[in-house]
Amino acid sequence: MKIVIVGTGYVGLVSGACFAEVGLDVTCIDIDEKKIGNLKKGIIPIYEPGLEDIVHRNFEKGRLHFSTKLSKSLEGASVVFGAVGTPPDEDGSADLQYVLNVAREVGEHMSGYLVMATKSTVPVGTAEKVRNEMKKALEARNVDIPFDVASNPEFLKEGDAVNDFLKPDRIVVGIDSKKAENIMKRLYKPFTMNGHPVVFMDVVSSEMTKYAANAMLATKISFMNDVANLCEIVGANVNMVRRGIGSDRRIGKYFIYPGTGYGGSCFPKDVKAIIKTADDYGYSMSVLKSVEDVNERQKSILFGKAMKYFNKDLKGKTFAIWGLSFKPQTDDMREAPSLVVIKKLLEAGAKVKAYDPVATEEAKRVLGDKIEYTNDQYEALIDVDGLFLITEWPEFKFPNYKIIKKLMNNHVIFDGRNVYEVKEMKDEGFDYFGIGISTNN
Repeated sequence: MKIVIVGTGYVGLVSGACFAEVGLDVTCIDIDEKKIGNLKKGIIPIYEPGLEDIVHRNFEKGRLHFSTKLSKSLEGASVVFGAVGTPPDEDGSADLQYVLNVAREVGEHMSGYLVMATKSTVPVGTAEKVRNEMKKALEARNVDIPFDVASNPEFLKEGDAVNDFLKPDRIVVGIDSKKAENIMKRLYKPFTMNGHPVVFMDVVSSEMTKYAANAMLATKISFMNDVANLCEIVGANVNMVRRGIGSDRRIGKYFIYPGTGYGGSCFPKDVKAIIKTADDYGYSMSVLKSVEDVNERQKSILFGKAMKYFNKDLKGKTFAIWGLSFKPQTDDMREAPSLVVIKKLLEAGAKVKAYDPVATEEAKRVLGDKIEYTNDQYEALIDVDGLFLITEWPEFKFPNYKIIKKLMNNHVIFDGRNVYEVKEMKDEGFDYFGIGISTNN
């Protein structure tokens, strides 16, 4: 079975490599000639555990191909996936120009029946716009070629995307014809044979499912951050509270860790997009608007603790940042809480030295030379006045406290992920501030 995936970003490249891994003939398309050239050389544009090996293996076996020419790749394809970006407009709505450009180009060059499946995260009603673009392109050619449109959103966690794709909790497919359903069943047969369920539904419900899923996860994060802030005020320990509520199966233990707010490529833009969709239909998503407000406030909470500790005077001081990416196991800096902390520190007149295991090059692209980058976590601590732990990379969890104390001018740690214990830090001679934890705990 031959498929084409347009877009070699995070979703497209992971999807293409994993489909090839289960035996499909996959061609990944991108207009960026340099990126395609690099992929053919084995150079992967993103950091994702396991992705490089799976791309190399399937490219060498001839199941995974890379091209800049969509028109030459459509012949014999059963399914074309649109996996291009949908960046937020200023009003929060998803920008669909790239999605519709793909639909138009497919319509301009297709020669036989295919399913046009959208994998990008798109608002409700996008499938109909895709259908209309394809129809217009076919009419302009004066040809009548049948096709179907499907919605097949991804539910990949950055840092564990390969495993998520190959062993999914569920596969959601929105279709409106039996023929399209049969093709998508065939496409996902390797997964259903291994016990992974495919949930078929109408297209509109599929489009909504993606947004609702991300909005729910974002809500859990913001809820827990709100609870954490209250815990700190009243003297409770949010780590204990989290364990207490997480043992309730109706709530669950996932996504209830307090921290410095969510970031990345999905939650921020998807929450904005579903809010905008509701506004367009005259309905206010009050809960999600509060989720956004809490998240934006949470990104500044460590900075606020530092301002209080240093009596609102950070000018001339130097701080270390451990962790720049929005979460571990990725180099993604989009909407990363570290960017907010760094911006506020610099505005307050402080200097910043930072270390991240994989995101340094991406950080340099975003921040330039505004901060100093170091080659290891301890180098970042030399002569600093405080340490901010932003991203909970495994190597930060068991540091050498004697080395830390020797390197730092001032022994204070602002822990945005509650990696350390209050008592242990006190015993080691540090002033320590976590999230939702009283310093008396």
